[in-house]
Amino acid sequence: MARTIIPFGPQHPVLPEPIHLDLVVEDEKVVEARPSIGFVHRGLEKLVEKKDFLEFVYVAERICGICSFIHGQTYCQAVEAIMDIPVPPRANYLRTVWGELSRLHSHLLWLGLMADGMGFESLFMHSWRVRERVLNVVEATTGGRVIFGTCKIGGARRDMDAAAIQNTLAQLDIIERDLGDITKVFLNDSSVKRRLCGVGVLSRQEAYESGCVGPVLRASGVAQDLRQLGYAAYPELQMEPITRTEGDSFARCAVRCGELLQSVSLIRQALAKIPPGEIAVKVTGNPNGEIIMRTEQPRGEVVYCLKANGSRNLQRFRVRTPTFANLPAMLKLLQGCELADVPVLVLTIDPCISCTER
Repeated sequence: MARTIIPFGPQHPVLPEPIHLDLVVEDEKVVEARPSIGFVHRGLEKLVEKKDFLEFVYVAERICGICSFIHGQTYCQAVEAIMDIPVPPRANYLRTVWGELSRLHSHLLWLGLMADGMGFESLFMHSWRVRERVLNVVEATTGGRVIFGTCKIGGARRDMDAAAIQNTLAQLDIIERDLGDITKVFLNDSSVKRRLCGVGVLSRQEAYESGCVGPVLRASGVAQDLRQLGYAAYPELQMEPITRTEGDSFARCAVRCGELLQSVSLIRQALAKIPPGEIAVKVTGNPNGEIIMRTEQPRGEVVYCLKANGSRNLQRFRVRTPTFANLPAMLKLLQGCELADVPVLVLTIDPCISCTER
């Protein structure tokens, strides 16, 4: 059978990111996917030579717009580990609250994009309507909507008073109610199931050997969530990884639906236990040493590698994002799929190319 090469992206109606794939197809079946990476290289890692280590948290936050807060938090945790800086307990709780709000708005954005990719436009609008309420909470507590700007080395830049905490809890009640309605459609609607069930199956062994992270890994039955490492306030909170065993596109969707409700629970727990006290400590001196820091982004494990030599500027800064880890699995999923399923399969890994390429 004759083979045809069909270019997919970087400009495609269903893609939120500039992914380019050369799809080798036989009739309507994809037999190979060849990626082209590097459309949005911004040279952010090079900026450590120009920005001192205190300023660089602003750059780290801008690696990705959607999960910016946890990027800044991971960078701060890495520098704090090198310099042995004790972060106040209240700051750790604030970081946890904002990190879970970031996860909420990231997963809701993804659910909307997935609905749009399937042609379910009303579900897309409802998902983003709820996400807008989450962003309103973020704006009320941080002053920003996408870039929070509240994490700094040594703690947090802003606090949440009693009124802000009560308003956040009240909004969480409404968000949780709306999440129940939306996730019910994603998990039970027949048209969604026809597009996702049994499509792009990734076995537990394949997911593990491919180095998958985040919801992609947990949807294949591997209960790995880096929040269990015990950073920020997570040691004091109750949580278990959300997993599925099917390993298909529907399972990856179901894991994210479960994590939405889990994030609401974690925020409630953190606000109920948040201790009084300072939100930051004074930072003196310069970092000197090398560290690897790992945290759980909405898309999965992010790895920060920092090397400092005692000056104001870091010597080396390197990031491995979750999308980079999930790309090999995505290419594997595309082999043998129908051409019409390519957009859905690409979206199921929740790709963020801008933070992958930086």
